[in-house]
Amino acid sequence: MRGTVKSKRPVPELHRLDRRVPSVHRHTLAGSAVSQRVLARRIAELGREMAADYAGTEVVIVALLNGSVLFVADLVRQWTGPMKLDFIGVSSYRGGLSSGRLVHTKDLRLDVRGREVLVVDDILDTGRTLEAVRRRLGALGARRVRICVLLDKPAGRISPVQADYVGFRIPDWFVVGYGLDFEEHWRNLPFIGVLHPELESRTGRQRPKAKPAPVLS
Repeated sequence: MRGTVKSKRPVPELHRLDRRVPSVHRHTLAGSAVSQRVLARRIAELGREMAADYAGTEVVIVALLNGSVLFVADLVRQWTGPMKLDFIGVSSYRGGLSSGRLVHTKDLRLDVRGREVLVVDDILDTGRTLEAVRRRLGALGARRVRICVLLDKPAGRISPVQADYVGFRIPDWFVVGYGLDFEEHWRNLPFIGVLHPELESRTGRQRPKAKPAPVLS
């Protein structure tokens, strides 16, 4: 198996919401960071990269609940080699904000001893959750653990964790959609959005300035 693929890790810009986005979201979102069309294209690219990297190797994919569900569902459909899928639950969020305390909510069903493991998550922010999951998988005997995230937000990093595969690198935005939530809302958006300033103020983040954008796919 080849060494880890170095992803291009594109950096999105914040765009105004397309006029076809329902009005209810216009009151809660400052703009769109990644459209549905761009998401699909980037996930297909990640799938091809990983298919080449893991060629001939059976991989256990471990997805983190709940934010990664949409991402991992689309990602595994790009997978061409042998794989198994399981889920693990570790959370540090209550009411949309980080509590600073990790809570274990679901353990693995599959045995990862001696296996190649790929951890899939929606976002790498502080790194505390992914670091805890990586340690857990190592303690369970995984041969090698790699990490794939849809979004990487380096500005929030506390633990020294790096992802092997990254969909997009984002600034210090509070993002929702495509599985990501704030207080369990907006997971079902087909694109990645950025919270409106009134809601962002509850997270201590500043509102980014939106730019005009083409129509969302």
